[in-house]
Amino acid sequence: MATSPAKTPTDEVGSKDGAPDYCDLDPFHVSAAGHTFTFYPHGQDRLKALVELIDSAKESLRVFYYLFAGDVAGTMVRDALVLAAQRGVSVDLIVDAFGNDAGAAFFAPLVEAGGSFAIFSPKWGTRYLVRNHQKFTICDETRVMTGGANVSDHYFAIPADNGWCDLSVIIEGPVVEQFTRWSRMLSAWVANAANGRTSQLRRLRDIVKDWDGGDGPVRLLVGGPLVRKGHWAWVFRKDLVAAKRLDTVSAYFSPPRSFRRLIARVGMRGEARMIMAGKSDIAAAISMARLLYGQLLRARVKIYEFAICKLHMKLLVVDDASYIGSANLDKRSFRINVELMVRVEDAGLAAKLREMIDHLQGSSEPITPGWYARHSTPLNRLRWRIAYWMSLADYRISKVGTS
Repeated sequence: MATSPAKTPTDEVGSKDGAPDYCDLDPFHVSAAGHTFTFYPHGQDRLKALVELIDSAKESLRVFYYLFAGDVAGTMVRDALVLAAQRGVSVDLIVDAFGNDAGAAFFAPLVEAGGSFAIFSPKWGTRYLVRNHQKFTICDETRVMTGGANVSDHYFAIPADNGWCDLSVIIEGPVVEQFTRWSRMLSAWVANAANGRTSQLRRLRDIVKDWDGGDGPVRLLVGGPLVRKGHWAWVFRKDLVAAKRLDTVSAYFSPPRSFRRLIARVGMRGEARMIMAGKSDIAAAISMARLLYGQLLRARVKIYEFAICKLHMKLLVVDDASYIGSANLDKRSFRINVELMVRVEDAGLAAKLREMIDHLQGSSEPITPGWYARHSTPLNRLRWRIAYWMSLADYRISKVGTS
């Protein structure tokens, strides 16, 4: 059973270009396939829920984040982890080396309180290119919070205060056991990598390749470097092959050509709708996506750009299957980063998430063939293509602007 999303009036943001006012949705609950899902589209609700989850822990907290900043929100979450460790909770925190904006010294109070802190890929080399892009907190092995949001003020603020449009979910049910098992494997890998063992990249690939998320209606799917079969994207591909309907919200769009073809085929035989970023933390990401719009528009895929604030959400709904997690529709998420996506096969949940996408669409600009014809000038296409090729290895090396 699902409760209807409600708007939060205090979050209203008027668009300067005349687009409709936008407000984040209140949390909403869905019971599906023996699990309970509580979704948090509103940034302040995400922060409150994360701190409350940490505060409620009685036995253990296993925490993995790509980015952890030493700002107001980061300090609040760190201090909650410190208090948990002080009251006897086993606290294990891992952050990515590239995304650790706070610095190791910031987490010293957690270690002093008896918690554990480690860095994913702590040394320069091949492993540094492989990033832990996951975001999740497991509480007492019974509840998990996951999604697209990192720990930083940007991910919890309202749009009027430069908050980012994102989505997190707290899940209760059997899939939490899969999260716990997965986190233990990653923790062991990080410990071995810190000891300087040279075979750890191969071992990481084996962990991802051998991962079994089961075949039930709720599955934890993962991804990692240069792994194809068994990867979350491998399952997503199988869903796309015969799909009649596809709805996506993705902050970054540059999937491999084979996936672009599959998406186009969904548009030709059924209905496909994609919410893209009109504002982003990385300007080149918009250019990369726009370079690829032409093929999709010719296949009758409906494209919208959300520009009320920066878009960071990762949400895929294919027929009755929903994917929620850390992965973008880009090459890094498909082929390099360590990612996770929770796949839920339930028509009621898919319908509720499509309602949220409807809400985003209402405040987004339609990208029509006419729009594309006006904007895809030879100069713009050159800019888009430069951004595309420069950013294949890493978005952040490209400073090409958008048009």
